[in-house]
Amino acid sequence: MVLVVALFAAWILVIRAPGPGTIPASVLAVAETAGCGDLERPVIANPSRDHLAPGASHIYPDPPAAAGPHDPNPLPPDPHVYDVPVPETRAVHNLEHAYVLIYYQLPGAGGPSADTISRLEDLARGEDRVIMAPYPNLPSGDGLALLAWNTRWMCPGSITADQAGTIARAFIDAYRGTTNAPEAPRGLLGPLFTK
Repeated sequence: MVLVVALFAAWILVIRAPGPGTIPASVLAVAETAGCGDLERPVIANPSRDHLAPGASHIYPDPPAAAGPHDPNPLPPDPHVYDVPVPETRAVHNLEHAYVLIYYQLPGAGGPSADTISRLEDLARGEDRVIMAPYPNLPSGDGLALLAWNTRWMCPGSITADQAGTIARAFIDAYRGTTNAPEAPRGLLGPLFTK
């Protein structure tokens, strides 16, 4: 009996990681009203998890990249919010470790308003495993991208602060730290066992 209890405790503390959640219908309705595209999952079939040479560049065929070859060094967990674009190959490594990325186009280039960006920055600063950065090469018509491993949701720059906050919150809750990513944290002690 002691062995069973010990194994169960080990499973809870070290091994178990939650599966991805679902986006509530009410949030999908907000996204539709905002003009967001469909939630893409998977973005590509059987994405590579190969490591590139440190600092090497890579051209992703369908940016912004939600999976694929990446730099062996992820972005650090802090800062959560960047004022300049981040190396995409490093950010993809963060996705492999169950992070959520929030990319945005600058307001003058078709991105969301300064109020919307500020709302998302406040959200990102208060969350573990969430990184936000500008991404100047979002596809035309898209001002905001939410990314998890092999999962992407694109929204137009006209999205309001309330819409963006609602959608980003649901996306983070559904995908951050889950087995959607191949190297998700494990159990309650997961951060001790992942890089």
